[in-house]
Amino acid sequence: MILRHHPLTQNELRQCLRIATGASLGFLICKLMNWNYGVFYTVTPMLLLGLVPVMNGHAARQLLAAAVVCGIEVGIIGGLFGSHPALMTLIVFVLFLYRFACMSRGALFLFGANGVISLSIMLHFASYPDTDLNDLIFGNFWASVLSVLIAYLMTVLIPDVEPRSAYVPGPKQPHRMRHEALMGASVATLSFLIFQAFDLRDSMSAQATTLLLLFPMHWNGALDYARKRAMGTVLGVVYGMAVQLFLYDWSGVLLLVVPMLWFGTLLFAQAHVKEASGSAVGFGAMTTLGILFGQYLTPGNDLIFSALYRVSSILVAIVGTLLACYLLHHFLNSFEATRFGE
Repeated sequence: MILRHHPLTQNELRQCLRIATGASLGFLICKLMNWNYGVFYTVTPMLLLGLVPVMNGHAARQLLAAAVVCGIEVGIIGGLFGSHPALMTLIVFVLFLYRFACMSRGALFLFGANGVISLSIMLHFASYPDTDLNDLIFGNFWASVLSVLIAYLMTVLIPDVEPRSAYVPGPKQPHRMRHEALMGASVATLSFLIFQAFDLRDSMSAQATTLLLLFPMHWNGALDYARKRAMGTVLGVVYGMAVQLFLYDWSGVLLLVVPMLWFGTLLFAQAHVKEASGSAVGFGAMTTLGILFGQYLTPGNDLIFSALYRVSSILVAIVGTLLACYLLHHFLNSFEATRFGE
């Protein structure tokens, strides 16, 4: 079911190699430079190379703009209104709302998608007193810059062999765009509030999952993606645990870790490319693997415990997000101006 029974085309194979090599290169540079927030440097190249088959200026501008805008919003809004929960909630909803509106229109999907994930995670971490806000903001910004450079480098070193047809998003009715933007912003705000209220600092993968489930932009898509995300998470965690068991005390040796990350990402990138449906099993497995390696695979950390915790928290996040999507979907369908789907 995950892999369609057909061989990879030359273009698909090269995209898989670009994703695996780009993510591994971002991870390697981050570890060599001893930068914090390794998950940004590992997962952002995956998102960019996985969602944009051929790197272009429009995608680069969207990614960089999302990082800059998020940094400004987190630095100013988090500092001014962080101690006012009610006002902060309203502001966060508005910030999510315009990002989901960009995603719904299609042309600025990457700007909205990267902004939604970055904003939620950065605002959550910025609320902790021991977080270096400048380090967090610039870590996300430099990860975006590095990801753009890596994506262009991969495009030059591993180019497609034949031109691809340009993707043109279809037109949407205004009531559908209102439905998608309001549902996405409401669930994303609810997710932010829950992770703040329960002090879930070590559940970045679950927090990202609650947002990734909203990328299909409607209830039926979220339901289908939830099943695939759960399967992808399990696959990513199983591979991560196998790597931990294989490396054992050598998990800090980059010469051994990087090839493991490259092979696992290549394996899941193949599933992602063959599915040809954006965010599905392969994409979920890749991002899970990127979070495990980028954030939790360190010499003094137990990846197996982290992996098991990731699975349980993600499954809970999936159930909670689906329930919220279902209730909001039916509530929005009560009004003619926001009615969409069954």
